[in-house]
Amino acid sequence: MRVITGKARGAKLISLEGTDVIRPTADAVKESMFSIVQFDVEDAVVLDLFAGSGQLGIEALSRGAKKAYFVDSSRASIDVIKKNLEHTKLMDSAAVINMPNSAFLRTAKEKIDIAFLDPPYGKDLINRSLPALTEIMNPGGIIVCEHEAECRLPQTVGKFRVSRTYKYGKIALTVYRDDTPDADGQDEETEIP
Repeated sequence: MRVITGKARGAKLISLEGTDVIRPTADAVKESMFSIVQFDVEDAVVLDLFAGSGQLGIEALSRGAKKAYFVDSSRASIDVIKKNLEHTKLMDSAAVINMPNSAFLRTAKEKIDIAFLDPPYGKDLINRSLPALTEIMNPGGIIVCEHEAECRLPQTVGKFRVSRTYKYGKIALTVYRDDTPDADGQDEETEIP
């Protein structure tokens, strides 16, 4: 697992070993995520919810995000995130928070421009988190969710609407944007081999 591009390009990141809970985002999926938000990352305030190793927030900081919040309820994950931030020399732009995602979403003081959600699969955590998350997003914000391809997410949550869904075999990315729907009112779906 490495940082793809930016200030920390090529830096190796560590992950927790011997657990089913941490499932690092595959490089091809991570590259797609950052292609989606490439013009929005610079100077953005980013949230890496269910941060795990912190790789998504670290990638955003490496690409010029102003600040990244790393939120995870696991103390072991928090320790890994801090080590990865120190290794990539990005700690000064980070806020690492050890608390349940629901508590963070209720108490967050700063508005978020881009949120990445990559929770453990099979627990319906995205559906449970989206309503509170939309309340702390800035106007024009973007929410990128990684989930099982068969998982169905709502078309709209608050003022956010699915702008596109990308499929990578058994994994999917669903992107929500705070903007008007497509002219035909349908979301787009792209199958990636």
